[in-house]
Amino acid sequence: MGGRVGLKGTDGPAVLARARALGAVPEAASRCATALRSLPADIEILTLPGALGEYSASEAGLTARVLDAPPASSTAADTRDGAARLREAGADLILFAGGDGTARDVLAAIGTATPMLGVPTGVKMHSAVFGTGPGAAGRLAARYLAGIAPTREAEVMDLDEAALREGRVSARLHGFARVPHDRGLLQACKAGARPDDEAALDALARRLVREWPAGRLMILGCGTTTRRVKRALGFEGTLLGVDVVLDGRAIALDVNEAQLLRLLDRADGAGIVASVTGGQGFLFGRGNQQISAAVIRRIGREGITVMTGARKLAALDPALLHVDTGDAGTDAMLAGYLHVHTAPGQRVVMRVAAH
Repeated sequence: MGGRVGLKGTDGPAVLARARALGAVPEAASRCATALRSLPADIEILTLPGALGEYSASEAGLTARVLDAPPASSTAADTRDGAARLREAGADLILFAGGDGTARDVLAAIGTATPMLGVPTGVKMHSAVFGTGPGAAGRLAARYLAGIAPTREAEVMDLDEAALREGRVSARLHGFARVPHDRGLLQACKAGARPDDEAALDALARRLVREWPAGRLMILGCGTTTRRVKRALGFEGTLLGVDVVLDGRAIALDVNEAQLLRLLDRADGAGIVASVTGGQGFLFGRGNQQISAAVIRRIGREGITVMTGARKLAALDPALLHVDTGDAGTDAMLAGYLHVHTAPGQRVVMRVAAH
């Protein structure tokens, strides 16, 4: 719930209440329903009451066996208890919707006895246990249950949300889960920046600043790559947030979706400068949900500038980029081939896949 409103996750009741106060709308149930629609009709679905699965199965038009469990919402304790109940009921695969915090809770409850697979609905998704999108998660679950996809060990990572909100990245490995594997459907673990790309990206940032048209809003995405542009403009900016610049001056820091849309209402023109997540290849939908489908549609595909290190691109396997904005039409508009700037005067053509 915390992505579009600019929060770095919603672990804990206080942050969840803040997200709701800012107008956040829960999307986990509908994204989970999208995954469930990819399952064949002959699979028996076990689920938990209410928001912990029953509503998603109903939205997907499926009949599920609802386990007897106390009324629950979606706290960490509820997740752990629910995952343990599904394991004890004999589930062959535990499909969960959430982010890294949810993955951590599921792993704590089931260990490696039962395979698990995540439908990505969080802000922080650095773990290698998620489908590349809701539909991909459903298709991978179906492949595993049909005996086609093998399992492998995959990292469960989680970041300290309080540190993220202060601009610090503090990641911890919490263990390894057993997950169905298909490299085209399962996202990789988040990887850090590569130091051998640094000089080229710094030069690219300076050139981008020099050539950016006067009077045009510059929406700068999250991460260390786009922070180089912020530094070239003379300010530190928000490492894990979205900042907005006009005529070389920062006019809004750590903005959310609603603030971006209001700025676009008053702008004569605007563009997005985004980067690619290392190891995973995501362009939109992982950690930068403030740049939502509504924002992207307002700007258009031609208004997006992507800058990423050449070696980071070379390390992607498979060698393609991903988008998962939550809107099928926007994802389809972004799909295809895109130029990625890697140094001044140097570009790589990458295929963008919608899931």
